[in-house]
Amino acid sequence: MTKIITLSEIKDVIHKNSAIDLIQSIEEGFVMYSHKKVVVPPVGYLGFKRSPGDVHIKYGYIEGDDYYVIKIASGFYNNPSIGLNTGNGMMLLFSQKTGETLSILLDEGYLTDIRTAAAGAVAAKYLAPSKVSCIGIVGTGTQARLQLEYLKPVTTCREVIVWGRNEEKLSVFKNDPSLKDFSITTTTDIKYLTNRCNLIVTTTPSRKALLMSAHIRPGTHITAMGADADGKQEIDPMLFGQADIVVADSKDQCIDHGDCCYAVNGNIIDSSKIVELGLVIENKNLRRMNDQQITIADLTGVAIQDIQITKYVFLALTK
Repeated sequence: MTKIITLSEIKDVIHKNSAIDLIQSIEEGFVMYSHKKVVVPPVGYLGFKRSPGDVHIKYGYIEGDDYYVIKIASGFYNNPSIGLNTGNGMMLLFSQKTGETLSILLDEGYLTDIRTAAAGAVAAKYLAPSKVSCIGIVGTGTQARLQLEYLKPVTTCREVIVWGRNEEKLSVFKNDPSLKDFSITTTTDIKYLTNRCNLIVTTTPSRKALLMSAHIRPGTHITAMGADADGKQEIDPMLFGQADIVVADSKDQCIDHGDCCYAVNGNIIDSSKIVELGLVIENKNLRRMNDQQITIADLTGVAIQDIQITKYVFLALTK
């Protein structure tokens, strides 16, 4: 019988279990992906101009595993103005042996948010400078908050600068009780953030560069989360030319529609400069060598993350 898992059950699993365990599961997924042990077809994508919004359909399986997963996740960016969450969707878990539907996880986009935040933590764990002086968060939405929450296990830094265009949203962010462990300063001047932060995470649906090459300090690590579809962009392509290390969750995917694509298509960097995150996790020689290097992780979201987090929740509730 198909197990229906509700959002409240999903949140209960995530909150009761250690973030470190989930981060580890996502790490293992990236390593398997980079070793070609995961079958991940091209992402299905629907874009809506009137709303505006987009829908991503990601799916795949680990070779030799018991399951395969199909994930549907949407983002409709005007929803908050009518009292709805931006994200929605579900995860579908099937038997790899029989094709039976084992579980429907009615996560409403929550697991996509969580696995994305966990991926940001993985990138920071292996690429951030040894001493993070201040964390910069570009954006004020759900993912911006979650990135901070999931950075807690991988850095001791609690000083944060958050950039946004809307003063009201910045005020709400600063006073969010879930972020009480951080000392948060807000700004509408992105140069104020880049001048002071050496770990920066971008979390917006921007369609033009927000972080400019001339404003990034030596030693900075940037995790770019927002450019997960054609036309989105958060990073000045010239910054990739300055970077000592460029990492992608999926090299092919990021060259197609991540921030990397602007640098590769503009002949600023060759695609051979880009290394996959799974290889960085496994090989310390591919990581940052000193605290003067600029590093970039371009994360567009890969189905292996959805496979890992779906299994994580399902097994927690059925074992």
